[in-house]
Formats: sequence, structure tokens, C-alpha cells
Amino acid sequence: MAFRNLRVDFNHPVPVGREFEYVNQAIVSGHLSGDGSFTKKCQALLEQELGAKKALLTTNCTHALEMMAILLDIQPGDEVILPDFTFVSTVNAFVLRGAKPVFADIRPDTLNLDETKLEALITPKTKAIVPVHYAGVACEMDAILEIANRNGIPVVEDNAHGLFGKYKGKWLGTFGVMASQSFHETKNFSCGEGGALLINAEKYIERAEIIREKGTNRSRFFRGQVDKYTWVDIGSSYLPSDILAAFLLGQLEMREKIQTHRQRVWETYRSGLSDWARQHGVGLPFVPAHVEQAWHMFYLLLPNLETRQRFIQYLRERGVYAVFHYLPLHLSDMGREFGGQPGDCPVTESVSDRLVRLPFYNDLTPSDQELVIAAVQEFKF
Repeated sequence: MAFRNLRVDFNHPVPVGREFEYVNQAIVSGHLSGDGSFTKKCQALLEQELGAKKALLTTNCTHALEMMAILLDIQPGDEVILPDFTFVSTVNAFVLRGAKPVFADIRPDTLNLDETKLEALITPKTKAIVPVHYAGVACEMDAILEIANRNGIPVVEDNAHGLFGKYKGKWLGTFGVMASQSFHETKNFSCGEGGALLINAEKYIERAEIIREKGTNRSRFFRGQVDKYTWVDIGSSYLPSDILAAFLLGQLEMREKIQTHRQRVWETYRSGLSDWARQHGVGLPFVPAHVEQAWHMFYLLLPNLETRQRFIQYLRERGVYAVFHYLPLHLSDMGREFGGQPGDCPVTESVSDRLVRLPFYNDLTPSDQELVIAAVQEFKF
């Protein structure tokens, strides 16, 4: 097969609905700052679809995580358990409050936090457990919640990958007291940069509104609950522009179309590469029977680091842009400052060396995907 003129990017954000129309409406309305009509529509849609008590759009998922750390009143010296295989935002949000991260190794099948290792990491200083639903495949939430509840520790979900995924029929992002969402351009639903905080425990709602509004009770003022608003707590400016919310609404309204397309892409990769993977000892994504995934990504687990690096270069030379993913947090410069040592999280260390993500986006065409699969199959081990 000829690859000379092929270029398939890893990601390609694309409008799929009324994004431009809504952005224009936002501009014409004269309300470009946060908490305009499109922000409210996005929040209402998330609340209605997921059953969350409150959804608050944020400038990005990182800021939603930072808000969670403030709402949990994380203090210097507190410990927070999170998977070693995740993006730095998951850990930074809590380290910014003075917490010590405790890195949990991951399961070799789903690449999620290994719930069988969780209880041994809990100490009297543990103030939160942060499961991350990697690739939009749910963590084992029954076991995690049972351990957390027995020890009186709140669970907050990093659901950056998992919007509209389910665990045993229940939406991801609705298990913990709070959850963060991402609308970065690499996610299923995007406004370039954006996020949301989902709140499932009512006691956090009022303070979350205050923190999001720079520490003021501005939301109560606009509801007519106070005569004027003032500074009442710590906080920051976590409101996205209503222009971004307008674009996001266009995406969320097309969620069924987007998810149907992504499911088709994922299943095409699976069917096209299963035999090849089996022949060459390559791992493919694992989705437990009791999980409905969010169709966020498709990855391969190559035999070793050398093969992975050669594979990525091989694809790139044929115009296919595949990429690796997270490095182990405990072996990063910052992770070592918290005591991380080689061998602490062996599954994470192995997976990080071997994982490759294939191109996956909302307008990946069947013909381009066919070329990607052909390029993968022609790689020589």
C-alpha cells in the first residue's frame, strides 16, 4: 500500500453541529465573559443527562481539580492517593495545597488504579482517593468506594477521559463526592480548552460557586439572595468565556453522533488489529463486561521500549502520527522529591515504556483508518 502522500494526525478537532452559529450568537449577545446563557445551558445539559446535583463549567479540567482540592480543605501534610499513571494535573491540584501524593500502581488490564493495592496505602493522613478512568474505561468503583467509605475518606473522580462512560449502568463522574471533566481539544467533546466540576454531594455546592467566582458570593447576589456581593472566601477566576461554552454546547448537543462515530473507529481498530496483535504479542485495550466505555482512545502495548520507539518512528515515516502517553509520576523530577524510586510502581513503569496511542478523532475517515491499520500491520518486529 502506498503511504507517500499520507498524513493522519493523532488528533484533529472538528465542529460537528451548531458550534459556529452558537459562537456568533454569543458575540452578538454582548455577553462574552463567564456564566452567560451558553454556560448555563451546558451546565443544565450535564446535570440533566448525568444526574449530578451541580455542574460548573471551568476554564479547564486542571482548575476543576484545583477546586476539588480546596473544597476538600486539603492542608500541608495531608496525603492524597492517586494512580501513578495519569496526567500531572491530577497530582498538581493537590500538591498546590501542600499535600503529599501517594502513588498507586495500576492494573495490568485496564491500566486503572489497582484497587487491590489501595488499602495498604491508606494512613491516618489520607484525605482523598482520586481514581482516574483511563481511556474512558471505569475503575472498579465498588471496591474503591467500599474501602474509602470504611476508612472515612472521600473519593473524587478525575473523569477527564470518561464523560458518558458507565460502570455497572451508572455514569462515570457520579460515584465520588465530586468529579472533574475535560473539554480539551483531544477529548471527545471539546471547546479547545475547558472543563467542568461535577458535584454529587450537596454540601459542596455553595462554596464551589464562591471559589469559582474569585472567593465572592456573586452567584448568591445574582439569585437575589444577598443585596450585594463581597469577598467571603479564598478562590480564583475559574469561569470560561461564554464563547467557549457556546462552542461546547454545539459539541454536547451532538453527543450521540460523536459517540457513535468514535465507537465505530474503536471497533474497527479492534477487529482490524486483533489477529496481528495476537501474532506479535501486542496488547490491546481491555474493557470489562460490566463497563460501558466512553470510546476515548485506542492504544497498543508493544513488547518493550525499543520496539515502541521504533514503531512510532516507522509510522511517522509513513505519515501516521501515533504518540506515547504518560511517564510514571513517581520517577519524574517532582515525583522523586516525594520519595519516588524505580520499582515502586512496576506495572506503570512497564506500561509507560510500551504504550502507543493510535490516531483517534471525531472525523477520522474509514479510508484513513484503513491506511493506519495497514501501516501498523506492515511493521516488522
